[in-house]
Amino acid sequence: MTNKATRTAAVAATLAEIRHIENSRGVTRESLQAITAVLQKLAQREDLFSFADFPPPDAASGKTSTRYYLNREGAEEYANKDTDKDTDKDDIALYLNSIIPGKTTIPHNHDTWAVIVAIKGEELNRLYRRDDDGSNPEQAKISLTRELTVQPGTSISFLPDDLHSIHVQGDQPTLHFHLYGRPLDTLSGRIGIEPDTGRIVNYNKTFFNQKEKAA
Repeated sequence: MTNKATRTAAVAATLAEIRHIENSRGVTRESLQAITAVLQKLAQREDLFSFADFPPPDAASGKTSTRYYLNREGAEEYANKDTDKDTDKDDIALYLNSIIPGKTTIPHNHDTWAVIVAIKGEELNRLYRRDDDGSNPEQAKISLTRELTVQPGTSISFLPDDLHSIHVQGDQPTLHFHLYGRPLDTLSGRIGIEPDTGRIVNYNKTFFNQKEKAA
């Protein structure tokens, strides 16, 4: 079996186990911990997931990240392609984000559950609490609650309305799994919150289709 075939089989087996957890236990903080543990096992297969097979962008390109859709046929060919082709909108989606330092996002939710697990490198996650009552669709008040660095052995998970921002610092690239309850290009209800003004934006519409595709 080739390395690519081995990787495809490993991804399929991992996602089958994750689907079973989601279907049997629902989506809770506790079930997401179980899902995270399964994905962490896949992250230990560094022989299947390397910068050689999933390179980050060249810094000279102006981009800071390349996103690979792992459970789509021909995933490498679909890197950073925002198309519905072959996408099951009701299925979970596993991406591999290959990122260079300088990547950052504004605080945002996911509109579905999400898990981030590291293979290589560090990604600072800032977690926020929404302090207003949510009655104003154009404005929000948030406060920072904690910071956590996602790195090998330290992962993070989110319920649909949880808010976070990511920041890749230092001088080393990262290779991290980003797992979502639905494919990113279907998440029309995502919001982003400008930290300085509190203005609410449609996160996918504002960022997802730009040259830099925030995940």
